[in-house]
Amino acid sequence: MPGKKVCIVGSGNWGSAIAKIIGQNVKASNRFEPVVKMWVYEEIISGRKLTDIINTEHENVKYLPGHKLPKNVIAEADVTMAVTGADYLVFVIPHQFIGKLCDQMKPHIKQGAIGISLIKGIDEGPAGLTLISDIIREKLHIDVSVLMGANIANEVADNKFCETTIGASNEHNGQMFKELMQTPNFRITVVSESNTVELCGALKNIVAVGAGFCDGLGFGDNTKAAVIRLGLMEMVAFAKLFCKTSVSSSTFLESCGIADLITTCYGGRNRRIAEAFVTSNKSVAELEVEMLNGQKLQGPQTSAEVYKILQKKNMVNKFPLFVSVYQICFEGKDVNEFISCLQNHPQHM
Repeated sequence: MPGKKVCIVGSGNWGSAIAKIIGQNVKASNRFEPVVKMWVYEEIISGRKLTDIINTEHENVKYLPGHKLPKNVIAEADVTMAVTGADYLVFVIPHQFIGKLCDQMKPHIKQGAIGISLIKGIDEGPAGLTLISDIIREKLHIDVSVLMGANIANEVADNKFCETTIGASNEHNGQMFKELMQTPNFRITVVSESNTVELCGALKNIVAVGAGFCDGLGFGDNTKAAVIRLGLMEMVAFAKLFCKTSVSSSTFLESCGIADLITTCYGGRNRRIAEAFVTSNKSVAELEVEMLNGQKLQGPQTSAEVYKILQKKNMVNKFPLFVSVYQICFEGKDVNEFISCLQNHPQHM
């Protein structure tokens, strides 16, 4: 039997880190076709196309500098060419772009293909909450698993030990993606609660913005611990309200839950930008341009989606931490008032 073809849709910091793992793994397995296509949003870097740089120097010099990609990972600027014939689709792009991209890909998706989303974010649709994996499922008519965890991209690329979680309602597909991506230093647990896993990945970015506000305001580790705990309580409550499937507390003990929350609140870009927001008097949009080298920030955007959903359901007062992050980022609320959402949290009443 010919090997299964893999395509990575996206090539930012995290996409390039995962490409490094997948490229090495497919070479070592006879189950997969050794060439991995990676869709790259074409940019000109120092007068050269980014795809040409990746394909000749085997390095994504813009988003993951200093790391060599395996030579069997081939950059492709045309998304329709990249996905044609692929059996496994790995989605790792900013969540704002997924709908448009799926529309371009749709006529070229192979019958029987399966997908996995590494995208952290949610969408606020007419029916309320829409998960990114739902958008992919609806547009491409394929089974979609999700992968979320305490996985800061540069550390994964450095081959430092970490864990992650695959949420898969189809266990066989979850196990296939585990085989594609697991290494001795990237350990994967497969769980069935795909929606809960995905919500954890999106919501923790809002909490991380709150953690960054705390750092910028000069509060200590005790305060940050409270932000993490109260944020986790809001994540659990939100999942229980809005997931169409069952939500068990044990999923929050996986890497996608408490572990990802901790690492993002101490190390992630959402925390870093939120701290700078307090200390620099610049807007989130300005800081994104200055500090992220073309990457997109997910926390503020997700807080806006969540706020709209809570408004529709008349539940704004039940989620003061999520709402406070939104109001500070988008409505001009004074960041110094952030602490009051902790002091008066319903958890303490």
